[in-house]
Amino acid sequence: MNRTVMAVLTGAFAWVFAVAPVPAAAQEVTLRMHTFMAPIANPVKTFLIPWAEKVGKDSKGRIKVDLYPAMQLGGKPPQLLDQVRDGVVDIVWVVAGFAPGRMPKVEIFELPFLHRNAVSTTLALQDFQDKWLQDELKDYHVLLMHAHGGFLFMTKKPINKLSDIKGMKLRAASRTGVWTLEALGAAAIGVDLNELPTMLNKGTVAGSMLPYEIAPSIKMQEMVEYFTVLSPPQPRVSSVVFAFLMNKNSYAKLPPDLKKVIDANSGRNIAKATGENWEDIEVKGEAVMHTRSKNKFETINPEESAKIRAAMKPVYDRFLGEMKGLGVDGERMLADARAMIEKYSTKR
Repeated sequence: MNRTVMAVLTGAFAWVFAVAPVPAAAQEVTLRMHTFMAPIANPVKTFLIPWAEKVGKDSKGRIKVDLYPAMQLGGKPPQLLDQVRDGVVDIVWVVAGFAPGRMPKVEIFELPFLHRNAVSTTLALQDFQDKWLQDELKDYHVLLMHAHGGFLFMTKKPINKLSDIKGMKLRAASRTGVWTLEALGAAAIGVDLNELPTMLNKGTVAGSMLPYEIAPSIKMQEMVEYFTVLSPPQPRVSSVVFAFLMNKNSYAKLPPDLKKVIDANSGRNIAKATGENWEDIEVKGEAVMHTRSKNKFETINPEESAKIRAAMKPVYDRFLGEMKGLGVDGERMLADARAMIEKYSTKR
């Protein structure tokens, strides 16, 4: 081959490589996050949005998380578990109990007076998940299971004793909440948060079990007058478990380095900070409830508080009966849950 031909071919190859598309150095990923919660709510502003932003920053912009609050992508809150499992969306944040019976073992942390605070329960949930929840969570890539600061009574009528609750129409967030209210003699209704304002305005219910952190998003400070807790040691009745879940295939498709980004923002890596955030927004939510002067904040006396706690035995019996029907050693599971919460409570 003479020098002229060689020069022509060399130039041709150089031109081809110069104009040929170069593979992108970074894979771009967009993840759609869906939740029932309103965009103005504290959990969205202090947890979901910061989480999405941190994932974007840690991935150097390669992962973009688009948040769709208030069920903007359609469906009802109980359908969120199906939406993420089936790949309709990539990520959801939902109260596990919105779909009754779908994650029955998770509901152990919603039993009355088991929960202590958002940090210890959230940390305990990480251990509990590893030991007890592998089957219930097998259809999801779990980002985090966590809990809020606990329920108190928010009502239009005062509650000073157990008998005040009997016959009162009250809303609960989950079936365990319904069981709890029924054990106290209330007429309990289990509906999602978005329906509560209408029910209060129409008189369908006289109040709800609710944490402070979410109350400002539906203006509870304007709809009820009484905010009631029990005497120590545990003034809050119960809690709910939140499920922060990712579609398994959406996670599997990520390249290894982006999986590491998701992993670094999941599970034990964020559990303590998440619990601390919920305790912080609980304080801020309570402050909003104090902005109306006519609102009253009460503590039920120790004697009546003891009666309320004693009334909870049927709730535990009902839960343990369900576990027995599933072939699960509920007593052992309950002992584990208590020990795990105690472990993280003593470390604080």
